[in-house]
Amino acid sequence: MTIAEVSKKYDISQDTLRYYERIGLIPSVNRNKSGIRDYTEEDCKWVEFIKCMRGAGLPIEALIEYVTLFQQGDETMEARKQLLTEQRNALSNRVVEMKNTLQRLNNKIESYEQSVFRKEKELRR
Repeated sequence: MTIAEVSKKYDISQDTLRYYERIGLIPSVNRNKSGIRDYTEEDCKWVEFIKCMRGAGLPIEALIEYVTLFQQGDETMEARKQLLTEQRNALSNRVVEMKNTLQRLNNKIESYEQSVFRKEKELRR
């Protein structure tokens, strides 16, 4: 697949794909004879993985470390698992914080709705 096709398929800009490759977030993509990036199915799996992880808020630095460890082979499996576990714990904490924030927003909105309801009721008198 070309970079344009991958960009469209995963809704990621071509510049972002180039950046991810340049910083090592996705392994280097092979190029055809004309020098155009030629994404394989494996490359696309990396793009999909990184998009998912970034969408969940995982830091680029942690993902670069994960990719680096992955490229070093099976001897890094425990380190990769530990890294993913740490990121899962951080994400779980953020989910709890987000749920608390959502509840607070819901309460605040409800208080405004009740206030508007009371004012409308007073106007009907």
